[in-house]
Amino acid sequence: MRVNDVFISSVGVHLPEWVSSEQAIADGMYEEEVYKASGLTGTHVAGDLAAVDMAVSAARSAIERADVDADTIDSHIHSSVYYQGPDGSYPPGYILRELGAGNIPALDIHQGCNGMLAALDTAVGQITGAAKAETVLVTTAQNFSTPTINRWKDFGSTYILSDGAAAAVVSADSGFAEIRSLNTGTLHMLEKWHRGEESLLPPQTKAYEELSVGERAIQFNENDMPLTEILESLSKFDLDILFRSLVDADVNAADIAKVIAINLDGRMIDQALMQPLGLSMERSTWEFGKSVGHAGAADLIISLDHSVRAGELSPGDHVLLTSQGPGWICSSAVLKIVDVPAWAN
Repeated sequence: MRVNDVFISSVGVHLPEWVSSEQAIADGMYEEEVYKASGLTGTHVAGDLAAVDMAVSAARSAIERADVDADTIDSHIHSSVYYQGPDGSYPPGYILRELGAGNIPALDIHQGCNGMLAALDTAVGQITGAAKAETVLVTTAQNFSTPTINRWKDFGSTYILSDGAAAAVVSADSGFAEIRSLNTGTLHMLEKWHRGEESLLPPQTKAYEELSVGERAIQFNENDMPLTEILESLSKFDLDILFRSLVDADVNAADIAKVIAINLDGRMIDQALMQPLGLSMERSTWEFGKSVGHAGAADLIISLDHSVRAGELSPGDHVLLTSQGPGWICSSAVLKIVDVPAWAN
């Protein structure tokens, strides 16, 4: 999808206390062999700070940076990976109330770690379509601090779960980055990879069971599809989405100044993303992301915020963003840096 006249005006980030991998190893939570192989140096842990409260914090930062009033926002889109509040509650309503926003449309998107690009996709539609929105707020937040999840092990050895939040103000007028293209797709043949053999019925007991997506993946590999076939299928699928976004933005891979992916084992980023693009790892955000942990859909905005503030991006630079989610979902977008915002200094 080619995109015209839609901008990211600002971004905001909230990251709680940092915990090193070395400390997790000393506490018996993380394996030293996995740490040495993956290079993941730490993550962020929120404890008793709720995900939606972190989303409010990130949103306030983005709104302040965009120099707009909360009550002038036309629409809000929130995404999440894990628990946001009691069943039956509506997280976007909580966020908007805390921000003092108007009684505007608010969507809650469930696309896992692909949620932020899904939110941007929706925001583009609201700005360019019949809604004629001028300013859209997108937010995402996660808190994995629960006994039902081991953030260091339960989701496999390729990443460590991180708590945190991110937000962006998307504008029809101007911004530091222009969205040039955005594409998404669902490789539904891999849907069961993350669902496993678990029942589709509502829970039949009051007890919460420990969540282990890693175990579900192993079951799928053993019973349905070998890992080699999975990796081959999703690699072709993901790269097709990426190259469609490059074509729609009228750029080549060589034109990309920075590639921003979800935060995981650098070997996977290199083999599945950077090498097929013909780019070195120096053009990725791996060196920064390896210490952040995988904060679900927030990863992309966290890394974009860092790259802008660290002076790694200049006007005219193109940035490729890509994320994935269960389903199997993949999205990608190309941004063009318009200027260096005042809040980056």
